[in-house]
Amino acid sequence: MEDDGILLMESPQRIFEKYHIDEEMGFALPNPLEKLPPPYDEWISIAKNLPELIKKNELRKKVDELKILSIDGLSGHKLQRLAHLALGYITMAYVWNQGDGDVRKVLPQNIAIPYCELSEKLGLPPILVYADCVLANWKKKDPNGIFAKFLTPLTYFLRNMDILFWFPGGDCSKGFFLVSLLVELAAASAIKVIPNLLKAVKNQDEVTLKKALHYIASCLHRAHKEFEEVHKHVDPSTFFKVLRIYLSGWKGNSKLPEGLKYEGFWENPKKFAGGSAAQSSIFQCFDILLGIQQCSGEEFAAEFLQEMRNYMPPAHRDFLLLLKSGPSVREFVRSRDDIELKADYNECVKAMVSLRKYHLKIVAKYIVIPASQQPKNNQASEESSEQKNKGTGGTNAMDFLKSVRTTTEKFLLIDH
Repeated sequence: MEDDGILLMESPQRIFEKYHIDEEMGFALPNPLEKLPPPYDEWISIAKNLPELIKKNELRKKVDELKILSIDGLSGHKLQRLAHLALGYITMAYVWNQGDGDVRKVLPQNIAIPYCELSEKLGLPPILVYADCVLANWKKKDPNGIFAKFLTPLTYFLRNMDILFWFPGGDCSKGFFLVSLLVELAAASAIKVIPNLLKAVKNQDEVTLKKALHYIASCLHRAHKEFEEVHKHVDPSTFFKVLRIYLSGWKGNSKLPEGLKYEGFWENPKKFAGGSAAQSSIFQCFDILLGIQQCSGEEFAAEFLQEMRNYMPPAHRDFLLLLKSGPSVREFVRSRDDIELKADYNECVKAMVSLRKYHLKIVAKYIVIPASQQPKNNQASEESSEQKNKGTGGTNAMDFLKSVRTTTEKFLLIDH
């Protein structure tokens, strides 16, 4: 790890390749595959037709008819990521079906065995995670279309982009996952300056460090701007009543209190959290880089963030550990009597605070307010009020985000 830290500053390209990071896409999977070879194409066929199969109440029958497949024929990281994505969609649909409370507590072995084996191979849990539905769930409609999003209008970018798989709820899936990807890409643009930033700290080069911090802040501000697009592309009612259900996991969920049994693989049910923005490596990356120690905040929030690293691809969580072992940007800035340097550092922290405050507004609009508007006698709202206010990751989203925001604010450097 120490050698990798030196290489990150001297030969960043080698490190980015090792830790599956792309200079343009960051932690997102570049150019995901769309097809699996036979016989795995059966999985793609079901995943591609989920909304229609669920509407006709034929999804579970289709899944029950699948043969158990060995994963030996799935070679290569991108092929395995596509299979994990497809099986994740199928699993969520099988468990929640039409989202009306008809929940399955057992995932049949014909899907559970290959899914769990593949998950172990990839180092991911057998549930739909952020690395699946956001980072590996996109394509360009026009393969020759310009991808450089910041050189083209946002509307063109969204028009040329699509997701590979959909849940019921019309365009809600597309809007939610693609806006999440846009936020990810905007922030990820800053990854390429990390080597220069760390090198500047090591060499006590304040000029280069200021430039790097300024660039990181601009990328985080751009991420905030992309986040605002969610209002145009995601309907709050559809998200709450439909998409939220399919993204929900079986940890901290009253509808599956014991978890989900993966038939033929584990004897006892297992509990896994649903997909959550907390599973994104990018913002934990900048927490570490800026020395924002979430472990100094409320224990439940720090533990949840740490747990969510288990839902990241192993190469990405290893990169976070690599950053943590590097020189401290925060301590260097604190040690210098340079007002401009501290202001540039604070601008990055303020940008992180701003993103987390905005996330709180989004959670209020898309989860808390719709939950409060559900009629008490509505069968679809049998969940307890506590369950309704939980995010897809299984925590109380507002409490978690308030804690993370408050902790982030405490790391602003204040002159005494």
